[in-house]
Amino acid sequence: MLPNPAAKYTAFAPIQLVDRQWPSRVITTPPIWMSTDLRDGNQALFEPMNADKKMQMFKTLCAIGFKEIEIAFPSASETEFGFVRRLIEEKHIPDDVTIEVLTQAREHLIRRTFESLKGARQAIVHVYNATCKTFRDNVFGMSKDEVVAMAVDAVKLIKMLADELERTDGTKITLEYSPELFTATELDFAKEVCDAVTAAWGATPERKVILNLPTTVEIATPNIYADQIEWMHRNLARRDSVIISLHPHNDRGTAVAAAELGLMAGADRVEGCLFGNGERTGNVDLVTVALNMYTQGVHPGLDFSDINAVARTFEHCTQLPIHPRHPYVGDLVFTAFSGSHQDAIKKGFTAQEAVEQWAVPYLPIDPADVGRSYDSVIRVNSQSGKGGIAYLMETEHGVVMPRRLQVEFSGVVQQHTDTHGGEVSADDIWNLFAKNYLDSVAPVRYLGHHLFEHGSAQGIRLNVEIDGTPHLLTGEGNGPINATVHALQSAGIRIQVRSYEERSMVPMGEDGNARACAFMEIAGNGSGDCYGVGMDANIVTASIKALLSGINRIGVARNEQAA
Repeated sequence: MLPNPAAKYTAFAPIQLVDRQWPSRVITTPPIWMSTDLRDGNQALFEPMNADKKMQMFKTLCAIGFKEIEIAFPSASETEFGFVRRLIEEKHIPDDVTIEVLTQAREHLIRRTFESLKGARQAIVHVYNATCKTFRDNVFGMSKDEVVAMAVDAVKLIKMLADELERTDGTKITLEYSPELFTATELDFAKEVCDAVTAAWGATPERKVILNLPTTVEIATPNIYADQIEWMHRNLARRDSVIISLHPHNDRGTAVAAAELGLMAGADRVEGCLFGNGERTGNVDLVTVALNMYTQGVHPGLDFSDINAVARTFEHCTQLPIHPRHPYVGDLVFTAFSGSHQDAIKKGFTAQEAVEQWAVPYLPIDPADVGRSYDSVIRVNSQSGKGGIAYLMETEHGVVMPRRLQVEFSGVVQQHTDTHGGEVSADDIWNLFAKNYLDSVAPVRYLGHHLFEHGSAQGIRLNVEIDGTPHLLTGEGNGPINATVHALQSAGIRIQVRSYEERSMVPMGEDGNARACAFMEIAGNGSGDCYGVGMDANIVTASIKALLSGINRIGVARNEQAA
């Protein structure tokens, strides 16, 4: 890199629009959407889509709700031409969908394009020519007048062919014109070309022309683009007969912002690809723009209720992967590994009511609205905390842990991830929980029990193994747990119960009955507090198992301290 980039690169000059209005505007209605996935996005692929994949993508776009779809550059190849013919002849185009085709401003290409459209109900013919100074001087060697004449001559030919096609086939043609490299074109000249085009077409409010103003190459911050769009919006002739369309590219990584600010500046339409596919760094990501609106309470008019299905179709047809952190659709975009994030999300879900405004921390959209489950919202690795672990235990296994147990168990998981590295799944977490709290049988193993009444006291006969030796212990107390504590004392096991909670588990047990889950916090002589957990169809049995689990965990803790 150069030590002084200003010696080679020049900052884009600001637009003189001192009374700009777009900064204070809010997007309240969706634009007209136009997908370029089958043309601009397809051209950018290592291996362009074949006819079957193009058909699958076309049907997916229709199902999402796109009413304008650019399907091909018919004059570019027989494959492109043939796909247009297949859609028309096999009647794959819904009545409310308008196909769009692209052509350069050259007579033989325009005529070939119209040949592809015979028999269509309606279509948009999109013609373009470059207008900026660099192309005028260095590529085409044309004056401004010659550039205007090229555009006007092309539009006049399109108008003639459109009138002829409507007479013979009943096809309704809409004109779209792009001053290619609009953002690098002098504004007054861009207006001159566009006004000449609308005049040549004879645009009226009943027969509007689409003026597409692209960031063919993104060369400035998105506020500059918004200024350019607002200037055109306020100065174009026949504004009531014009649809201003945006076509942002992503060279600077700000295509979504450019589209949003361009809409605030007065544009009516946005062109782009589903997930930002397209040449160089891609076209604007229409899914992100649409769902950004949705999170602001504006329905975009596009349906992403099953965004995973859309993503899988896109990946199959384009052979391009979607980044796991891609907004709204990435595999990890609704996933939190960070402990503090997980805790906030868990609490947010707990507080959220279905009828309330969405207000879950770190999640700008309800994953369910785009067909994503909550299963992947919280995942656990070495950076995770108790909130995420507790969430997975509750949602995956129906175990709602007391808070102090959450803290204790998170240390167990943390130790595991520190030792083994990487992510742990919900099943891994359950296995750790079972190993540490449910499956321990040393030093005390539960074999069975029998309750009996002894006057006003509760009695218990407890069958256990202690260090592998069977014991029949008897105790009395004011309830089953107290009686069990006294029975264990007769074998020299002295513990105190600090807290006790019991809950029914969801899902149900295998026998169709709810399983009971008991949590017991205990302390032994000379040891810290420790939790035990017991599960059983019978709550008393679950409680006894929880008590013994805690005793065994105290033994584990003591052994760890000794080590």
